[in-house]
Amino acid sequence: MQGFFVLLILLIEKIIKIYMQTWLNNRDIVIEENKKFLFQLTKQKLKEVASKANEVHDEVFERIDCLDCANCCKSIPPIVNQTDSRRIARYLKLSESLFFQKYLCKDEDGDTVINQSPCPFLESDNKCQIYEVRPKACREYPHTNNHEFVKNIRLHTQNTQYCPAVFHIVEKLKEIYK
Repeated sequence: MQGFFVLLILLIEKIIKIYMQTWLNNRDIVIEENKKFLFQLTKQKLKEVASKANEVHDEVFERIDCLDCANCCKSIPPIVNQTDSRRIARYLKLSESLFFQKYLCKDEDGDTVINQSPCPFLESDNKCQIYEVRPKACREYPHTNNHEFVKNIRLHTQNTQYCPAVFHIVEKLKEIYK
């Protein structure tokens, strides 16, 4: 029986590697195709698309563990709102102004974001030092399992480049809506 579980774990690890490799090999190739497809989704019934996206999100995240990748933490500085800033500063035992000075900046859109990539709170094992109090943008990433899926089309198009889960969610949605 123990041998069966070892084989099962090895199979799961192989599937995860295939998912990651498929994303790495194809993300740049299908960017324009994904852009067109996601835009076409806006012409579908929004509630149906959100429901399907949510189902596919759950299916994909059964196979992908964010800790195997953490590319979002390595590449995309998250927006940090005022509530996030207060909560994280308190957790780190810093004043809000010192937290802002040390970790935040305004981006070109005027949003407050983490001031560096990779995130300064990302540990070597891809875990987050401030996971319990992480920003809302991090908690909700990759924004594919909410009822506003279609409102985030531009974001999903960009995120297929950074997140293997988003890439696979979009690929599965393309199969559903061919």
